[in-house]
Amino acid sequence: MTNIWKEYNCEDFYDEVMSSPGIARKSAKKLVSHFMSLSDEAVDSRRKAAESTIKEMGVSFTVYTDCGNNIDRSWPFDIIPRTISKAHWDKTAEGLKQRLKALNMFIDDLYHDQNVIKDGIVPAFVLEQSKNFRKECIGISPPFGVWAHICGTDLVRDSDDEFYVLEDNLRVPSGVSYMLENRAITKRVLPELFEEVNISPIDDYCSQLFDMLVALSPRKIAKPVVVVLTPGIFNSAYFEHAFLAQQMGCELVEGADLVVQDDDCVYMKTVAGLERVDVIYRRIDDLFIDPEVFNKESKLGVAGLMRAWKKGNVGLANAPGAGVADDKVIYAFVPDIIRYYLKEEPLIKNVKTYLCYDKEQREYVINNIEKLVVKPANESGGYGMLVGPHSTKKERDRFVHLINENPRNYIAQPTLALSTSPTFVGKNELEPRHLDLRPFILQGENTYVTMGGLTRVAMKKGSLVVNSSQGGGSKDTWIVE
Repeated sequence: MTNIWKEYNCEDFYDEVMSSPGIARKSAKKLVSHFMSLSDEAVDSRRKAAESTIKEMGVSFTVYTDCGNNIDRSWPFDIIPRTISKAHWDKTAEGLKQRLKALNMFIDDLYHDQNVIKDGIVPAFVLEQSKNFRKECIGISPPFGVWAHICGTDLVRDSDDEFYVLEDNLRVPSGVSYMLENRAITKRVLPELFEEVNISPIDDYCSQLFDMLVALSPRKIAKPVVVVLTPGIFNSAYFEHAFLAQQMGCELVEGADLVVQDDDCVYMKTVAGLERVDVIYRRIDDLFIDPEVFNKESKLGVAGLMRAWKKGNVGLANAPGAGVADDKVIYAFVPDIIRYYLKEEPLIKNVKTYLCYDKEQREYVINNIEKLVVKPANESGGYGMLVGPHSTKKERDRFVHLINENPRNYIAQPTLALSTSPTFVGKNELEPRHLDLRPFILQGENTYVTMGGLTRVAMKKGSLVVNSSQGGGSKDTWIVE
């Protein structure tokens, strides 16, 4: 396969594997050398082995369609890993820890004294108009002052070789199971490389997650009962819910499997009778977790769950109300939030962000919309956004109308020159494809950051949309000494 690597064109982007045609970066030298040594047939065989492994392991995701026909698809995967030097990653990990610590202090402040508002760091109306601020959580103090126990922070790498934070996912972040499965698949199809290259392991995530959850138990007993609460099999992330429950040795439950008794404790229905539950890792959005408090029609949650949590009888991760910091308008203030609470400079930069509620910034966005990425404040999965350079005039006009109609709900960012990585696009054809990275940060009594994260790949040439629901794929992520 020497030729396709020597002819590989990085174009004008920062490529994380190749510095120039035929020349690999230091962290990827052994990887590229190995691929060069393989015949076309051997590479094709390994790609087919990866596809078979994905089907065998049942690694899938669900795509929601406009007509209501949800489609289960095999996980799209490219066998060429993305490589990052450990020195670079260690610095990034410290920045992620700093960011989540400050965000948790911010959330806790919002539900108590709101000093960050009183001191003018964040405008009052931003909070007043927040869709994810839960007044029902005011005055609650969860263990360790932590509201967002699991955070998936999306990072992008620009042409300057630096990581930037694109967004923080603090409500019900998903994707970690795919990070772990990517590694399992890669070990199966490229086993020799794990003997040759010093790759940081990621196998301890589930044990770290379990330990963090156990620490939230109100009962200080030897074996607290931890469960994973899922909306059910029709949820797009159901594979992950089942995977994490299995890996942690926990029960996977739905709302109907739990009940809150008169003692305001949560119990799980078992064949042997009711068993008290100490900690719930919930994968259900706030508005559906308790029909007594939020959506009265919800069949997904547990009536009385908020009562039990408020009284300190059950631990919830992530805590209800954590999503108030999961707002793309709040995102713009995170550097100031870090300075305010920690008295430190941010270790990882934000992407420059224009706030459409500001008249001058809004005018700039409207006048330059063809150059910008416009996002609604509270959407996820790549939905509801406009990528200016790849949009039509009709689409841009529609977004101008939406911005003017509800300026608080929109932000805009420059179109970044996202880093790339060599990716197979046909039978043994190699082209650069844009990437992002979602590492996972756990915070409880201690803080833990994954060694790397979930790398998502925009499989369409030139595309910046990496979400699997919109045609994106994935790679294993190697942190290399």
